[in-house]
Amino acid sequence: MLLVLTGSIGVQLSAAIAMSLFAALGVLGTSSVRMAIAAVVLLLIFRPRLRGRSRREWAGIVLYGVAMASMNAFLYLSFDRLPLGVATTIDFLGPCAVALAASRRIREALLAVAALAGVALIAGFGGPFDPLGLVFAALAGVSFGLYTLLAARVGQAEGGLPGVALSVAIAASLTLPFTVRAVPLLRPEHLLPLVASALLGTALAFTVDTLAGRLTSARVLGVFFAFDPLVGTLVGVLLLGQALTPVVACGIALVVAVGVGIVWFAGSRRPAPPREADD
Repeated sequence: MLLVLTGSIGVQLSAAIAMSLFAALGVLGTSSVRMAIAAVVLLLIFRPRLRGRSRREWAGIVLYGVAMASMNAFLYLSFDRLPLGVATTIDFLGPCAVALAASRRIREALLAVAALAGVALIAGFGGPFDPLGLVFAALAGVSFGLYTLLAARVGQAEGGLPGVALSVAIAASLTLPFTVRAVPLLRPEHLLPLVASALLGTALAFTVDTLAGRLTSARVLGVFFAFDPLVGTLVGVLLLGQALTPVVACGIALVVAVGVGIVWFAGSRRPAPPREADD
């Protein structure tokens, strides 16, 4: 829990820092340069080996990198159009959807309806919010669902944190075209916020999420990711001056509460104990 909370604080604080660079470098330029800086830092720290990894391990590393790249790109596009708390709340539906897809109980279906009601409070009655921003946040949520599954898989694999470094390097390579376009726009005053944002929201966050995945399951990890909307809302209000109406605040609280319920109950089933043989 403490690892995921640390990562959540890092992600939201780094977003607040990075948003000041959107006008100068562009949204995707800012996101991609951060990813490149984080990749260099993690590769230098962990020095991952390239040989001796199985195809299954490489598949997890590559997919993890794809999830990182798409999640960061779509989330930052949504940050440019939505308040931080709203964007991270829609994003949190990703881990909820993963758990719901594996569920066959009416209870989880009812919780899903409640989650949609929370989204309706946010987007339908608490707005108006930018429709494209909501789409970007939803696409970030799809990537977040994949990220949640892979954080546990990569964290529990033999490669561990060196594998995370490779995943971040893959994410950086996927976003390299945006990095190349942003580099000529860089100024000395941009470097400190870029490095701080990269270390907090990418290098630190991905590392602690993967460590958490080593210690627990994807289900429990998904529950702890409920920190993101809460921390995002606080950072948006306190540091960015983003005002939220009471209706939106209620919608965020509802989505977080039912999201935790969906993820938890979907994994709460236990196999029946084996029947003892008759004497």
